[in-house]
Formats: sequence, structure tokens, C-alpha cells
Amino acid sequence: MTHRHKLEHHRHSLNEIRDIMNSMKTLAYMETRKLARFLDAQHSVVQNIEDVATDFLSYHPGILPQAAKSKTPKTVYLLVGTERGFCGDFNHTLLNQLAKNTPADLPEPPMLIGIGHKLSVLLENNEQVIALFDGASVVEEVTTLIQQIVNKLARLQEQFGILSVNCFYHDADNILQKELLPSFQQLANQPVRFPHPPLLNLPSRDFLMELTEHYLFAALHEILYTSLMQENHNRVAHLEGAINHLDEESSQLAQQCNTLRQEEIIEEIEVILLSATNLVEEDALRKNQKK
Repeated sequence: MTHRHKLEHHRHSLNEIRDIMNSMKTLAYMETRKLARFLDAQHSVVQNIEDVATDFLSYHPGILPQAAKSKTPKTVYLLVGTERGFCGDFNHTLLNQLAKNTPADLPEPPMLIGIGHKLSVLLENNEQVIALFDGASVVEEVTTLIQQIVNKLARLQEQFGILSVNCFYHDADNILQKELLPSFQQLANQPVRFPHPPLLNLPSRDFLMELTEHYLFAALHEILYTSLMQENHNRVAHLEGAINHLDEESSQLAQQCNTLRQEEIIEEIEVILLSATNLVEEDALRKNQKK
């Protein structure tokens, strides 16, 4: 195989890789369009639940669960990473933010729950990890993932009692930390906004438990949708840069191939001209011999 043929083969391979990456970029972009619709609705759901909780707690300020004074709640950090790659430093920045935001005065290291295969690879040797879950690649997989997370948290509550659960996740260009359990702590001691308390069909504590369960599912949906949206934004940008790089390299290879082909054509013309000259000389020699 000549050098030009090798370059053409390499260029063909780059074009195949480019087509695959472009398909991946298109799928990631389509997922962001789908997630945008889900996120708008989910933001509204979470906001409505928080509004209900605010009104309820303004009339029942002492109903929020408190940890026993002799026992500090177990701290659990939920880390939402990526299931797939081509996202740049998405998972590394998440872990860096975790390290910055972990208080130094905790009585014991927090327990970690990692979400996403690529993040799990970084956490697999961490002794604080108590669970690793596969992440959601598409929006339809989020509900199943949430059920796994909630089941794990329920088992931890049975084992340790009240938990302090915080979630770290990407949102646009920032990494947010959101408290999930115990829920509604930031809404305590709110001023009364209405002249009459809300009418309940359940005892107040039962109502709070039901509301907390709904809030946990709604907040987890919002968090995972938000993280998946940012993951796909990162993937689109990362793949776009890779595709542009491949296009530039393919263009350079095409120029090299054209240059080599031109040199081959020139060599072929020289061979033809040389052969023609030899034929003319041989013909002239034969004519002279006949004379």
C-alpha cells in the first residue's frame, strides 16, 4: 500500500468516526429538547408542593421531625454523575465540589450514594460509598432510577433513623447542593399568609408524611432531569468540538492526498514522456541502420 493509499484509508476511518459522533450529538440534542418540556412541568410541581408546605407549616410550626438530642442524624450525600462519557470534566468537577462543601466538623464522614457509571468508576475505591446506581441515559429511565434511590434511603432510615440527605448535581454552569431529608427545614417559622388554617382530611403528622413522600419524588425528578439536561448540553458541546477537530484533520489529509496524487500524476507523465522519447530514438536508430 502506497503512502497516499494509507492516508486515504486513515481519512476514510476518520469520516466514519465523525459520522458516529455526529449521530451521538444529534441524539443528545434531541434529548435536551425532550427534557426541556419535562423540566418546565417538574419545576411547577416542586414549587406547588413547597407552597403547600409553607402554608401548612405556618400553622403547625413545631411538627417537623427533630433528631434526638443524644444522636446526630446520619449524613448521606447523593451524587448525580453521568452514565455515559463525552461530557468533559462533568464528574470530576462534581467530586471537587463535594470536597469543598463537606463540613470539616462532621462527627463522622458522610455516606455516599453515586449515580452514573462514569461517576461510579471514580468512586469504586471510596470507603464512604454505600451504594452505586446506574444513571439514566434518557428521560424514560429516570422513574426507575428514583425508585431504586428511594428504596435505598428507606432501608437506611430503618437502620439509622432520621437521615440528613443532601444531593449534589449540575445545573447549567453551577453545581448545586439541595437538602432532601429532612424535608422543608428551610420553610420552618414562616409567617401566616391566610386568615384560616388549611382544611385537612388527615391528622397533621400523617399529612406531613404524605407531603414529604410526594416532595421527595418530585424533587428527585427535578434534580435528575436537570442533571441529565446539563449532561446532554455538555455532550453536545464536547462532540461538536471533536467533530470540528476531525473535520480539520480530514481536510488536511485530503490536501496531502491531493498533493501526493499530483506528484504521482507528474511521475506517470514523466514515465510516458521518457518512454515516448525512447521510442523515437529507437525508431530513428532503425532507420539509420537500414540506410
